[in-house]
Amino acid sequence: MTTTPLIEPLRTGAYEDLVLDFIAYLELERGLSRNTLEAYRSDLLQYGAYLQRAGKNALEVDHSDLSAFVGALATGGDGRAPAAATTVQRKVACLRSFYRHLRREEILDRDPTAELKGPPRGKRLPKVLSRDEVQHLLSQPSGTGPAALRDRALLELMYACGLRASEAVDMRLDEIDVEDGVLRANGKGNKERLVPIGSKALEALRYYLMRGRPVLVGDGEEKRLFVNQRGQGLTRQGLYKIVQRHARTAGLSEKMSPHTLRHTFATHLLAGGCDLRSLQEMLGHADIATTQIYTHLSADRLRDVYFDAHPRAQLGSDDG
Repeated sequence: MTTTPLIEPLRTGAYEDLVLDFIAYLELERGLSRNTLEAYRSDLLQYGAYLQRAGKNALEVDHSDLSAFVGALATGGDGRAPAAATTVQRKVACLRSFYRHLRREEILDRDPTAELKGPPRGKRLPKVLSRDEVQHLLSQPSGTGPAALRDRALLELMYACGLRASEAVDMRLDEIDVEDGVLRANGKGNKERLVPIGSKALEALRYYLMRGRPVLVGDGEEKRLFVNQRGQGLTRQGLYKIVQRHARTAGLSEKMSPHTLRHTFATHLLAGGCDLRSLQEMLGHADIATTQIYTHLSADRLRDVYFDAHPRAQLGSDDG
């Protein structure tokens, strides 16, 4: 029985020659199965088509070009549905192997995939709160004392802006613009991003800055926005204690983790119609594939709402 060789020219051109050489290496030196080779070939064909549409050269791409390709996979478009996280992860692994091969062959002196990441795989989706649960949590800091004003502003701001715990405790006064309703957050790798502040968070923040923080700081010169009872910058441990205390009083301690408000922020924005690219910017993700996890969370939330609310979707409903 005669079979068509898998490692046949895809079509003439420099990129196709690189792919042909790589597939030959995988087949002849690593002995990969025909199905695996076909998967590599298909992934690289898709990548090549993307490069052609974008007017890019495979030997000249950088991290941002590759990240854009991964983002396009995650978000879909041009009649294609968004790829599953496992599919995106597989294609990222293929690109890493391809570019490592080019380095071994001394065709490239750098690896543009060195920092490329796909979406998390094999991890539990983070827990998020419902809108009613968020409302209940944010209403827990009661009274007009300085600590209550601080706690209310802290919780409101973390939910309104999707802040990491480290970003909240490191936030300085000069990084908040109350008049324009925007803050500057310093994320991982000291990457700065601007995030708008919602009206409820702004209101809580103004009360804290006028009536809470001055009492806590006294004559001190602390530059950080959130401070403890001694007027010193709040620590991560201090922040966690505040969040957990109010989560317990709201009956939500089992659902809360250090990043629950950040996950909830992202999920609620997507459910409300925010696009993935804008959400990526507000969360400070380097790769949009990381942001894609919230599309699954949002879909789950919408599914729950549907089966809870639609009269003919509920099991055992009376059709009358």
